[in-house]
Amino acid sequence: MDAQLATNVIAAVVFAILGIVILVLSFVVIDRLTPYDLWREIVEKQNTALALLIGIGLLGASIIIAAAIH
Repeated sequence: MDAQLATNVIAAVVFAILGIVILVLSFVVIDRLTPYDLWREIVEKQNTALALLIGIGLLGASIIIAAAIH
């Protein structure tokens, strides 16, 4: 395997892991800022509207994270 290819693959994996960690941390921050427990509302109470709202917010955050990493 070419050394440049190996370097690019390692960089891509590191940036992917970094992006996932930042996205999870952003969910934790959003969860702490809201007055109720998001995970319990989404999983236990099956609040579909809240799940869509948080999903769209995380999708927007992931686009911003991807643009910042790129």
